[in-house]
Amino acid sequence: MRKQQGFTLIELVVVIIILGILAVVAAPKFLNLQSDARVSALQGLKGAIQGANSLVYSKAALAGKEKLGKSTIKDNQDQTIDIVYGYLPATIDGLKKGADIDLGAGSGPTAGVTNDWIINVTAGTDDTAGTATIWQKGAPADADGNTCSATYTEATSKSLPSVVVVTTGC
Repeated sequence: MRKQQGFTLIELVVVIIILGILAVVAAPKFLNLQSDARVSALQGLKGAIQGANSLVYSKAALAGKEKLGKSTIKDNQDQTIDIVYGYLPATIDGLKKGADIDLGAGSGPTAGVTNDWIINVTAGTDDTAGTATIWQKGAPADADGNTCSATYTEATSKSLPSVVVVTTGC
């Protein structure tokens, strides 16, 4: 009978080096999942607002209110939704009702609210559009609160509404 032998030291070292290289290449991808999830959530929020705006504008157009500054429409549950030039206003109530988003007022992502999303509204005037900055609860932010957020700008007589997503620092 032949005597069995184990692995040589060189074979073990090669396997350890290969495992080390795989860990160095794969670990950063798995460690960054929280950031990817935040970016995806912000993109989903943007899509929800845009989709809601399409539906609200269609209802406003059918009611002949798409050219009016500030007005209201009724949704399918007979709930009144405020509109600005046929689109959702940049207000807590407008986005809550129109896009069905769980919003709470605050000045940044660390505000002590129980809602999933935190919103800070800047009211518009007759000449300027109102804006709403929205953060996911607990998301990181710089001192100005400009990172990892979405900013919704309501429609005016000269411009359509827009949603800008900032993903730096997520």
